[in-house]
Amino acid sequence: MSKVGIVMGSDSDLGVMSKAADILERFGVDYEMTIISAHREPDTFFSYAKNAEKKGLKVIIAGAGMAAHLPGMCAAIFPLPVIGVPMHTTSLGGRDSLYSIVQMPSGIPVATVAIGGAANAALLAVKMLAISDADLLAKLKTYQEEMKEKVEKKDEKLQELGYREYLANKEN
Repeated sequence: MSKVGIVMGSDSDLGVMSKAADILERFGVDYEMTIISAHREPDTFFSYAKNAEKKGLKVIIAGAGMAAHLPGMCAAIFPLPVIGVPMHTTSLGGRDSLYSIVQMPSGIPVATVAIGGAANAALLAVKMLAISDADLLAKLKTYQEEMKEKVEKKDEKLQELGYREYLANKEN
C-alpha cells in the first residue's frame, strides 16, 4: 500500500518530481505518482484528495507551478501532511509558485521546500514517516552518516591535492 502520494499538475513537472520518487525508492517507501490538475479537472482532483487517506496515504508531495494551487488544495482536503514543491517557471523563475505555496492561510499549512526541491520534499516525508517507524529512522541515520562521509572524503582529497589540482580533477 502506498504511503506517499506524489502529485503534479502537469507532465512538465515529471523531471523534478521524479527526484522525490528516487529518494522514496532509496528508503523503500511505497508511493504512487499522479498527474492531476486542480484547475482543469476539479472533480477528479477533489476525489483524489478526499480518498487519499482511505487509500492509506500518510503524506502527499504536491508539485505545482505558476498559480500553484495543487498543494494548498490538497492541504485543504487531506487531513495529513502535505509538502509543496514549487516549480521553476519561465515568467518569474518559480517565485510565483513559491509564494503561492508558502503563503497559505492560517489553518491550512503546507510544508514548502525550495523551488524544484522534490528530493528534499521526499526526505521530509521520510522523516515524517520515521516518527513511527524505527526501521525507517535507522535508514535515515545511515543516510546522514553516508552524507557526512562523502564530505569528509572530499575534504581529504582537497587537503591532499590543494585547491587548484582538486578543481582541475573535478572538472574532468
